[in-house]
Amino acid sequence: MIRIKDVAQLAGVSVGTVDRVLHDRPNVSAKAREKVEAALKEMDYKPNAYASALAYNKSFTFCIILPKVEQGNYWAEVLAGAEEAEQRRRDFHVRLQMMSYDRFTPGSFSTTAGECLDMKPDGVIVVPDRLDVTKAFVDELHLIDIPYILLDGYMPDLRPLSFYGQDSFASGYFAGRMFAFLAAKESEVALMKQEKNGVSGSKQQENRETGFRHFMGDHLPEVKILELVLPMEASETELTSQLDAFFEQHPMLHHCITFNSQAYIIGEYLQRNNRRQVQVMGYDLISRNAECLRQGSISFLIAQHGYMQGYGCVQTLFEAVVLRQQVTPVNYMPIEFITKENMEFYHQHPKI
Repeated sequence: MIRIKDVAQLAGVSVGTVDRVLHDRPNVSAKAREKVEAALKEMDYKPNAYASALAYNKSFTFCIILPKVEQGNYWAEVLAGAEEAEQRRRDFHVRLQMMSYDRFTPGSFSTTAGECLDMKPDGVIVVPDRLDVTKAFVDELHLIDIPYILLDGYMPDLRPLSFYGQDSFASGYFAGRMFAFLAAKESEVALMKQEKNGVSGSKQQENRETGFRHFMGDHLPEVKILELVLPMEASETELTSQLDAFFEQHPMLHHCITFNSQAYIIGEYLQRNNRRQVQVMGYDLISRNAECLRQGSISFLIAQHGYMQGYGCVQTLFEAVVLRQQVTPVNYMPIEFITKENMEFYHQHPKI
């Protein structure tokens, strides 16, 4: 093991001078710096990044900007993973600041983004909103040299440090392939959406739907895709009334899919109304979806490791900002098919 003392001896300078060169600190003459760098090269010295970061004794603040986090929803799972990574890096004085916005309130993202910029964090994790408002925010981050990671929605033209999430088109195409095993002999299937004032939940959901429709058009063009659009924040009574009317209008409907994490809306309705002949496919093993899967009112879920995404984003910022290491620019999550039989073996909170 090469010690700083050994480098200092070879270079003919003090240990303090070597330390200042290693940590790029001021008050080192050009001649002394040249000697130290030559000695480091000759000895093939590779500093311990973790030890160097600890010795630097600087604090780091990372902001994570998510859609509204509520108990038991998908974003709560993402946040739990991010907070676990924060806890594991406490020795390096890493602090995570959670900030949220409402996807259905105009200006909400921009307001939250402005508050984040005022904080001048060392790094940012952001679930993007529309391309134009997200671009306005990240352009500011680029100007002041703050690295950022995109979570859930990939927009490569925005030049993020890294991305975590599924390939949403491939995920939707995969859902179509799985659906083909179930509904190949059906004349119609239902696609459940949720909207508020004509706006869907996210670009990610739209891309999944596009992938799904591509598969169905390529392989099952004769199957009609019915759209069931449910209003956001509707009461249980309102949802029940709309679902009653929909299923009465389509008595031969046996399959339904949704590309958000609220498949439980259909699942719980089916339990209340004993309509178990309908098979439901959705996304994410959140608690209410999991219970419907146990009860049989949801047949399948596609999982995307929200906990691991949150953890990975914080870990990647830590590696890039604190350890100054190169990081992987694109991190696609696996597309996993969850059933009642294997759900207990799917770890939302794996030991990382």
